[in-house]
Amino acid sequence: MEEPLALHPVKLYVYDLSKGMARRLSPFMLGKQLDGIWHTSIIVHKDEFFYGSGGISSCAPGGTLLGPPDSVVDLGNTEVTEEIFLEYLSSLGESMFRGESYHLFEHNCNTFSNEVAQFLTGRKIPSYITDLPAEILATPFGQALRPLLDSIQIQPPGGNTFSRHNGQS
Repeated sequence: MEEPLALHPVKLYVYDLSKGMARRLSPFMLGKQLDGIWHTSIIVHKDEFFYGSGGISSCAPGGTLLGPPDSVVDLGNTEVTEEIFLEYLSSLGESMFRGESYHLFEHNCNTFSNEVAQFLTGRKIPSYITDLPAEILATPFGQALRPLLDSIQIQPPGGNTFSRHNGQS
């Protein structure tokens, strides 16, 4: 008889990079209410994985200088083993999610979290997160600031750049 596959919980950590400022200032600056400027990461196999201008990074859950997440979304469970997941991450880090591919609006931490969530669970991350860049750019203020915003690189401090060889065989 075959051994049943183990299920591993998959969580989405959601951080407000503005620390509440978006909620207070967005009505005045953008003419619409934003609840936050979201950074996300995926928690699976006892680690937190995220993407920024330094590429894919990992740390213990909540181990970046961002501290604890503002919210946690349960994305379900995965049968993907840690070994297969790390191989998948390694291939992402060499292709779609290299550090130089980072772009604040079009290819960011939330793009990464969405891609990884779908690989692990078949589910996307919440649309209020993935739709945020388009919401900001649809405002006159967002359009005016786009050249400045396009140059911003975000890499949450406190993680280790992921590589297949981070203690893995």
